[in-house]
Amino acid sequence: MLVKKIMIRSYEVGLKFRDGEFKGIVQAGKHWIVDPWNKIRVRVVSTREPWLVDDQLDMIVKSGAIQGRAEVVDLKDYQRALVWIDGRFARVIGPGLHAYWLGARDVQVEVIDARKAKFEHDDLKSIVRASEATRWLDVCKVERDCVGVLFVDGRYVDQLDPGLYAFWKDAADARVVELDMREAQIDVSGQEIMTLDKVTLRMNALVTYVIKDARRAVSAASDVRQSLYREVQLALRAVIGGRELDSFLTGKDDVAQELEQQVREQATALGLEVRSVGIKDVILPGDMKDLMNRVTEAKKAAEANLIARREETAAMRSQANTAKLLADNPTLMRLRELEVLEKIASAGKMNIVLGEKGLADRVVNLL
Repeated sequence: MLVKKIMIRSYEVGLKFRDGEFKGIVQAGKHWIVDPWNKIRVRVVSTREPWLVDDQLDMIVKSGAIQGRAEVVDLKDYQRALVWIDGRFARVIGPGLHAYWLGARDVQVEVIDARKAKFEHDDLKSIVRASEATRWLDVCKVERDCVGVLFVDGRYVDQLDPGLYAFWKDAADARVVELDMREAQIDVSGQEIMTLDKVTLRMNALVTYVIKDARRAVSAASDVRQSLYREVQLALRAVIGGRELDSFLTGKDDVAQELEQQVREQATALGLEVRSVGIKDVILPGDMKDLMNRVTEAKKAAEANLIARREETAAMRSQANTAKLLADNPTLMRLRELEVLEKIASAGKMNIVLGEKGLADRVVNLL
């Protein structure tokens, strides 16, 4: 064919190429192009698509053919651009040559210096929701009751409060370590420890703590919780291993205080504050438990026997005092006899058998 028909609508632009090289713009309308050797190609693009994308964009821009029709954005390696289309955030564009059409859509471009790793913007929430944002940005969120410890290229930079944060990927290696600042507990269970007198105990302890220094908690150990767990284990062995069984059982409060003091010192070095340390359970071996039960039973039996003897002694002493008092006071003795006779008479029928001579007279005198 010698002639080509090209139809370009009002919202379109034709990019004319000859032998693969850009030659100019073809305006809207109906065009007839004579091309006997089939060397001419017209690429029709819509200006309703904001961005002009072409492999020869640099040549198109350099020719000046789109001047007044499109805006050119040339971003350096350290620059990024935020693009709003019709008042809504659309995308983030990286280094390179870009061009967008004027007139059809309202396009706003904001150029950002990305040499500062942390990206801050009033519309951050809208920006990070865009699908292409994660290509250029590392986005993180610090949750409520937490803090984020920020490291850039391995160096501590800042401590972040709860909220949304973003960092340019190519600018630096940014890392945020999130720490929960609420009170937490560690259950140190199933610890087998030998006392000073060679008795093996099985113990469970409980530690309550909070993070006091977030930077130190991240830097002092790879896993601060596991480090605190280890310190409690070592403190238990040091405190319990230095006491005999009886001393431990009778002084649990002292043991708990000594244990808490040792753990508190180690926890401070880890950036933690220990609120409390307690021993929950102490489990004795089976044979030792039976022996302790027998000892306890023997002690209780001895205490019961001692109490019984003490009561018997008190009763005998009381009887002796009463006998002496009655012997020294005949009138009191007489009253005592009358009380006894009154109790007997009130009980009901009374039979008196007299055997000794003169006994009847004495009983009658009593009555």
